[in-house]
Amino acid sequence: MHRSRLAALVIDSQVDEKSSAIDFWAGALGWRCHEVDGKYGKLDTPPNQPDVLIQQVDHPSRVHLDIESDDIDAEVARLERLGATVIERLERWTVMQAPTGHRFCVVHPQRADFGGSDDVNVWI
Repeated sequence: MHRSRLAALVIDSQVDEKSSAIDFWAGALGWRCHEVDGKYGKLDTPPNQPDVLIQQVDHPSRVHLDIESDDIDAEVARLERLGATVIERLERWTVMQAPTGHRFCVVHPQRADFGGSDDVNVWI
């Protein structure tokens, strides 16, 4: 048994300065943003909603989903059975592609309420 849910929408931004993407999306969505590290900004979303991250990237701009799970390997296997493929396994997450061509990541729990939330899917 393992658990998973949508953790975040990640706005991948191919920009020279991350601040321009942060300023736009904070203004567009009406949430303040704070820098998480050199590549990321995090909008102050309400606690009951997925995180929205701004990520500076080298590839063309797009939006991708992060699915958080307490067992990344089990969640990757479940998603592969649904038709997704693994693009890259990294130390802390796995990049996958849906049969529709959309990229997404499977990550360790990110939101503080993962362990006690009733909106987490339980997979057997």
